[in-house]
Formats: sequence, C-alpha cells, structure tokens
Amino acid sequence: MKSLTNRQIDFMGGRRWAFILSGILLLVSIGALFTQQLNLGLDFTGGTLIEVRYQSAPALDGIRQTLEQNGFEDVAVQTFGASTEVLIRLKQAFDAEVGNDIVTLLRDSGANVDLVRAEFVGAQVGDQLRDQSGLGMLVALGVVMLYVALRFQYKFAVGALFALMHDVVVVIGVFALFGLEFDLTVLAAVLAVIGYSLNDTIVVYDRIRETIRKSQITDMAQIFNEAINATLSRTLATSGTTLLVLLALLFLGGDMIENFAIALLIGIVVGTFSSVYISGALLIPLRLNREDLIPPQKTQDDEEEELP
Repeated sequence: MKSLTNRQIDFMGGRRWAFILSGILLLVSIGALFTQQLNLGLDFTGGTLIEVRYQSAPALDGIRQTLEQNGFEDVAVQTFGASTEVLIRLKQAFDAEVGNDIVTLLRDSGANVDLVRAEFVGAQVGDQLRDQSGLGMLVALGVVMLYVALRFQYKFAVGALFALMHDVVVVIGVFALFGLEFDLTVLAAVLAVIGYSLNDTIVVYDRIRETIRKSQITDMAQIFNEAINATLSRTLATSGTTLLVLLALLFLGGDMIENFAIALLIGIVVGTFSSVYISGALLIPLRLNREDLIPPQKTQDDEEEELP
C-alpha cells in the first residue's frame, strides 16, 4: 500500500474552516427559508393553464416577452407534445376570459394561433404534492441512514445523514435566497442530488474502511487523507463531466429546465464538498476508531476467563 506520508492534499487539516463554511451556508439557507420562503411554482400553488396551437413552431421567448409586457407576471411557456403546441402557465386566479385575452395579444403580435383549452389547477393538488414530496425526502433520508449503518457502522450513518441534510438544505436555501421558482423539476433535481451525494459518500467510505483495515497507524486524520486522495481523481472526473453536461443544459436547454440545471449544479458542487468535509470529516469528532471496524482479537487469557 502507498505510504500515508505521500498524500497530496491535507484535507483534514482544513476541516475546521470547512465546518465554519458549512455552518454559515446552513444558517443563511435556513434564514432564507424562514424569512423569504420558497417561490413555489404552479405545481404547488395552483393557477391557470392555457394551451394554444400555432401554425408553425413559435419562439417561446417571444411569447413570454409579449405576455410579460402586457402585465402577466410569473409566466412559464413550454412546448406541449408537438413543437406547434404551446402550454402557458400563469400563477394567478382563473378567469374565464384569460384564454381569449392571451390569444388576442398573441394575434396582435402577428402570430397565427388558436386557443385549445384554458383551465384552472387547484391549490389542493399543490398541497398534496408538497406533503408527498416532503414525506418522500424524509423516507429517503431514513432509508439511506439504515443502509449505511448496515453496510458500514452507525457512525458512518450519522455522517452520511448530516451530509445529505446539508446538501438538501443548501440547495433549497439558495432557491429561497434568490427567489428562484421551485417546481416539480427542481424537486426532482433535489432528489437527484441526494442520490449523487450518497454515491460519492459511499465511495469515500469504502476507501476509508479499506485504509483503516490495512493501515497500522492510529491517526484517523492521516488515514482519511489517504483515502480521500485515493478517490480524488475519480471524484474530479465524475463531478467535472457532470458539470459540463449541466452547463450545457443551463445555457442551451431552455427556460423550462433552467432551474433544474441550476439546482443540480449547486447540488453537485455542494455534494462533492460534503462527501469530504461533512460525511468524511465528521467521523473524527464522532471518534471513529479501528475497533469500530475491526473488533479486537481475544487473547488466550480472555478465552480461559470465559470458560466455566
């Protein structure tokens, strides 16, 4: 095994500063959630859905600008099925004439468009989605903690749970802080962040456990540094390629998946950080030691004492 003295980066040496940074991020995120709250999308709050049909594929940005310039706020525009079918979502109370008003505005801008339907999405659906999504994340975190405890040891489960909660709170807190719309696509991104962060954490945990079993030293900080450095190239490759794809989605994917890409970008960065400095570094204050993974062997005297 490579000597522990050949490590490249002293991750554990900066763990106190990392804990301070994480604490600040959590305080700001929780404060934003309580003071500014989430800007919930139509999926959660209810509103108006309008479907229109064009003769040829329209420019979605032009539709959005036309509506916003005429007093409609929080407008979401996306294709629905065919490229000529457009779904317009408004975060406002339903009006029987709103569909005709929008079609008139679009026709006045030179578009050849017809109204297909205009309907109301009730807040009751939003309440149900909000309750189920929150319950789903709690169940996911509970199952993750049980899995890690069974595969490794309960101290690993505590570290993984704190890391996942840290990632979720920071991602949601950024959306609350900057007033970004939180809809079902963002919720899907948050759940994906949980999966990504857990996968990265498991890789680090596997190497930590392996290094503890092979090493003869008792300095946990040195062992953790060796394990994290051994997985660093894999982590950078995975995170880097994922970030490239997400940047492409952010700049080329259109308005409907913009917040999805933003949530994942934040989650990948924060999740990579937490797999080292939350799930990994927390094992030191939790006093993980060799005996937690390798029970001490009984001596002959101990065996004789157990005999009746």
